[in-house]
Amino acid sequence: MRMATIKEVAERAGVSIATVSRVLNFDETLNVAVETRKRIFEIAEDLQYVTVNQRKNKTKKYTIGVVQWYTQVQEIKDPYYLSIRIAVEKKCEKEGVSFRNISISDMRYPSNEIDGLIAIGKFGQEDMRLLSKLAKYILFVDSSPDEDKYDSVVTDYKNGVENALNYLNQLGHQSIGYIGGIEYINNNRDRVKDYREETYRSFMKDKNSFNEENILEGSFTPEDGYRLMKEVLEKKLAPTAFFIASDPMAIGAYKAVNEKGLSIGKDISIIGFDDIYTSQFLTPSLTTIKVYTDFMGETAVETLIERLKTERKLSKKILIPTKLILRESCGKI
Repeated sequence: MRMATIKEVAERAGVSIATVSRVLNFDETLNVAVETRKRIFEIAEDLQYVTVNQRKNKTKKYTIGVVQWYTQVQEIKDPYYLSIRIAVEKKCEKEGVSFRNISISDMRYPSNEIDGLIAIGKFGQEDMRLLSKLAKYILFVDSSPDEDKYDSVVTDYKNGVENALNYLNQLGHQSIGYIGGIEYINNNRDRVKDYREETYRSFMKDKNSFNEENILEGSFTPEDGYRLMKEVLEKKLAPTAFFIASDPMAIGAYKAVNEKGLSIGKDISIIGFDDIYTSQFLTPSLTTIKVYTDFMGETAVETLIERLKTERKLSKKILIPTKLILRESCGKI
């Protein structure tokens, strides 16, 4: 069907093209009778005329690739990235955006089938070279490997860890241990900088309470949380409190503490990180740092769509705040 022109609307309404344009674009400064405005809108609707602004704002159907650096097995053991991915998928469905899940080890889709990418997890230079072949616009969630070129949505790890450690300090704890995970990028050659551990080190040094032996690291799994806590509890002078870098690791640590015959919240205090759903149902319930994974996923989709629409040149780095959730796993010393 042929699209009507603004000239045709003006001729039928008996007014100038400029008047039609200003009326249809809701120019309130135009001095024209109400009857004339009404006639112009009715004629435009009858001719199915679409203004330039309306044409620009028509939603284009985008297809977004969703790259998850975790495997399905890893997602089950540490649901942090799983919850971000699900939030991304739900937001895409809500916005009418098509999406394709792409494994980082199976990037086979040609770039002309994908308008943009959301990459969830940690990525290095080699990963970015692969991703850049799939799409021009890439948004990273939970990492920011190239802030000059790509958008990113990241968690405020520093503020979250500082809030946790300050809380433990206020309860009287000076000897605070750290249990966390180690992650690698670029085909497992380069270790990822963990801002939780970095903040912990800086905080404890500022308090003159730093002890390298109180840092224990493995993988972000309940199994390693159990193993590492069991290991540290064998020491004669174990810390009175622990900051644990993920809730799944904290769940494993609970088991080790219980097996030792100690009481969480009384003999030893524990703060987790993530606030996964099951944390509130532990006994005692886990004090933790809440990460807004749903909001991270939603923000990622909104930001990528905005960049696809506007072809914005300058990249954005969006920092999502955290929140200390007080429950029962911490007590005064």
